[in-house]
Formats: sequence, structure tokens, C-alpha cells
Amino acid sequence: WPIEEMRAQGFTAYYPRMMGYLPAVKNHAEEGKIGTAERDIIALGIAIAAIIMFIGTGGSVLPDIVRALLGDGAAPDAVLTNALLLNIALIVFGWRRYNELTREIGERRRAEETARKLAETDPLTGCLNRRSLAEATEQMRRKANASGRGIAFVMIDLDNFKQVNDLNGHIVGDGLLMEIAARMRAELPPDALLARIGGDEFAFAMSYDPSRPGQVDEQVLRLFEGIGDSLVIDGLAIETTMSAGIAADHEDSLPCLSIDSAQDLMHRADMAMYQAKKQGKNHYRWFEIGIENEIRFRNEIEAGIRRGLAKGEFVPFYEQQVDLETGEIVGFEMLARWQSPELGLVSPEIFIPLAEDMGVIAELSEQLIRQAFSDAQEWDSHLTLAVNISPLQLRDEWFAQKLLKLMVEQNFPAQRLDIEVTESCLHEDVDTVRSMLQSLKNQGVRVSLDDFGTGYSSLAQLQTLPFDRLKIDRSFIAEMKAADTSTRIVDAIISLGQTLDMPIIAEGIEDEKILSDLRKMGRLKGQGYLYGRPETSAQVRERLKGLGLLSSVDKGAETAPTPPSVDLPGKKAAFR
Repeated sequence: WPIEEMRAQGFTAYYPRMMGYLPAVKNHAEEGKIGTAERDIIALGIAIAAIIMFIGTGGSVLPDIVRALLGDGAAPDAVLTNALLLNIALIVFGWRRYNELTREIGERRRAEETARKLAETDPLTGCLNRRSLAEATEQMRRKANASGRGIAFVMIDLDNFKQVNDLNGHIVGDGLLMEIAARMRAELPPDALLARIGGDEFAFAMSYDPSRPGQVDEQVLRLFEGIGDSLVIDGLAIETTMSAGIAADHEDSLPCLSIDSAQDLMHRADMAMYQAKKQGKNHYRWFEIGIENEIRFRNEIEAGIRRGLAKGEFVPFYEQQVDLETGEIVGFEMLARWQSPELGLVSPEIFIPLAEDMGVIAELSEQLIRQAFSDAQEWDSHLTLAVNISPLQLRDEWFAQKLLKLMVEQNFPAQRLDIEVTESCLHEDVDTVRSMLQSLKNQGVRVSLDDFGTGYSSLAQLQTLPFDRLKIDRSFIAEMKAADTSTRIVDAIISLGQTLDMPIIAEGIEDEKILSDLRKMGRLKGQGYLYGRPETSAQVRERLKGLGLLSSVDKGAETAPTPPSVDLPGKKAAFR
């Protein structure tokens, strides 16, 4: 602002123009909270401009002020004096604002850095998280490859960690995770990357000499030893193990496989870890080409199962159950089969375990049982239908009601149904299993203990659980033709059944010698290839038609019990 012009127009004319800069500064402070360096420059510019004005104005006014204070001259020009005071105020304001903004920018940068660290770090263990691990591993990989070294990525999953949480609470579980992270950190090389990528999943990446891949094995084994020691959390001694999968980016470790990014390493290590858990836990595996092919096949099967459920591709097959003394058919056991357009006829040994893992076994079972009830209504009324029950189904406390409801919907008589429970089911909640089985038995459904002798059922369970009959496992029957010991075992089971007043069914009868031996042991029923392989509903109908064993009663004439559905052809219902 020119001093002469200020004198000519008066200070009051220039004051509004000068004050016009202040709203911008005020708005900047209100919007603000900093932001950009340009705004800092504005505040600094105001202060510098005020300093220049102060120098210009002060050169004219300050000598007059000094002389007036000393009594040697007239009073200074009022306009210039006011302008000088305003300049001083603007200098103080501008400089103070500049300092505030600079400080706020520093705080913002520190806050952003803290937020970045929080976004990249697991808050419980202080390790990296999944989001940041891939980028950090990729940087390590490029740096290591540039110096001729390789990168190994190890995926780790704690075995049975859920049980620790369920038994001891999440506080103990969190303490266990923190302790394990601390032990891993102590065992790993200083330049290794350690991350927690899930609830009980950890991972680390380390560089190694490609000519000595055993370094990676040694490192993993040290972790197994460190974690395998008993951990004390809140006064509780906790034993834990882990399963691990390893993938490396060097040609010597992965022949014919290229690694384009850290994501490839992570994916392959995850597949190897899955295989380690599948094969018994508490050990590790290196990634191999076959693992990827197996998992790809599994994914294709899972997708096919979902499509098959929607399209009704799962169908019941039936195996004859025969009175060994008379040779007459007394019923059929339902077996699950998958008629896939792409894969053909698939064994339940393949798709039943996957359906259980996928959580669709109840839906699959219901489809099969509904169709079996419909098929069996064409049979003579004295022929029974046996279906296998999965251990997973017995964990559903509403299982009995669901099955009874399905029987009512299909108008299937309860006295013709025989559900088969394997001994592995008895390791669940025995009281709940007893209640469900008793509920079914009260409605007229018969209950068989399947594959007897292969599990750990006790005599007390045989007495207290409501079983109607025992089924001797096919493994004992098959060995009868070669070993006297197996014959004595079968004879002992039959004697036990007679003592407990439980009829016996022998599975796996495949030749006349076995049949002859079994006939000598008592009044038994049996099934096996000797009587024919499992058949479709149409084949069973033709067989029964030839024997005169089709029902003459209209399907809607019979009545049945009371409420629910669900069952399943258990894993033992293998393709025979």
C-alpha cells in the first residue's frame, strides 16, 4: 500500500481493503485444519507483506515517534501511526498462524503415519496383517532376487485353536496368540517378515540361499520345537501344535513353476498348509504341483455338488438285505450315488466327505430320503428301508423331528424305516444322541448300530442306547475266508447280539463259503455282492415285480407317524 496514497485518501479508506485479507485467513483457519503447503505460504506471505509494510511505514513514522517521545518534535502523522500499528498486528497474526499451521501439518503427518501403521499391523500381536504382508513380501522378493537369493513363504495354522477358546475363553486365546507371536519372533531371522493373517493363522517370509533349501526346513523345525513346548497363559498350561505349508520362488525348489508375485507364493503356501492339516496336523509340507491339481479337482467337485443338488443329480441306489436261512429279501439299504453328466457315476467316498465339509449334507440327505420313501412305497409292505446317518446330522438337536416330518410328508410308515448309526456318532454328546434315537424309536423307527467292532462303543452304550440290531462290519466278514481268528470275532459278536436280544446283519457277503459259515452261527440277515450289486430304483422295481413283491396298495393309502426330516447316506455307504 503506497504511503502517499494512504495519506491522500486517509487511513479509513484503506482499512476495509486491508481487512479484506483477514476473512480469507479466517476461512482458511475454519476450513482448515491445514491441508496443503500452499495455505501455509498464504499465511507466511501475509506476515512477510506486513513486515515489508512495517519497514516502509516505520521508516517514515518511527523517527517522528522517537522525536515526539523525546520532546524534540511534533506528533507523528496519525494515519501512518495507525498503519504502523496495524502492520505490527498483521505480523503477529501472520507469523502465529504460520507456526500453527506448520505444527498442525506435522501433527497430521504423524497421525497419518500412525494410521498407516495401524492399518498394516495386527493390533493384538503387533505383527503385520494380511493387507500389508503381500506388498512387504514382494519388496523382499525383488531385493533378494536382485542379490541372487531366494524367498520362502511359510503359512502356519494353529491346530485345534478353537477348542482353546471354547474351553478357556477368548482372553486365554488372545494370550496364547500373543505368546506364540513372541516365540516366533524370537526364532525367526531379524530380517524375516512375520504376520498374523487370520484368527489363528500366521505367516512369515524369509530369504535364503537357493543352494541350501534345507535352511528353510531347519527354520520351520525350530518353530515347531519352540511352539511345541507347553505355554502357560493366565496360570493355565496349554499344549498346542501347528501345521505349516511352504512355497519358494526359486527354480530348484519349484521346477517348471514360475513365481510372478508374492501372491503366488502366498497362495501356494496356503495350499500346502491345507494338505498338511488334511494329513494329520502337527507337521509341514512343501508345495508340489500335485497339490494344486488336487485342490483344483476338489473345487471342481464342490462346484459340481452344488449344481447337482440344484438339478437333482443325486439318486438313491439300493442293496438287498436277505434272510440268510431262507434266502428271501427282507429289505434294502439305501446308498447314495451321484450321476454327474460330466463325471459319470461318482462314489460317495468322494462326494459325501466334501458335502459334509461344505455344510450341504442335510440338503443332500433330504433329497435322497424323500426319493427313497417314494420308491419304497411301491415295494411290498413287509420290506424295510435302511438309511445311514452321518455323525454331523446327529449334532442337530432337531434331527429326529425333521426326519419324522419328512416321513409324514411322504406318508411312509415308521415301522418300515431302519436308521443306521456308526460307532463314531457315539463320541458326540451321548445324552443328545440317546434322546434323538429314543424319540425316533418311540414312533416305531428301528435303530441299528452300523459297522460294529470298528469303533469304540462300550457294552454300557449298547445297553443304554436304544439299538434294535447290530451290523457286523464288512472287514470282519471279508476275512472269514482266510483267518480263523476273524471267524471267532464274528462268532463273538453274534453271541453278544443274542445275549442282548439284538438281531444281527452281516455286511460284505461275497462268496458261498462265507455264507455257509454264517448260516452255522445262527439266524442272521446279510447283504453283499453275492446277492447282487446296488441297483437303481427301476432295477429294484423289476426285481420285485418278478418276485411278486410289489405293493398292491395305492401309494396314498398308508399312514405314517409325526413331525420332521433329514438323513444321509453316511461315509460308509461306499460305492460297492
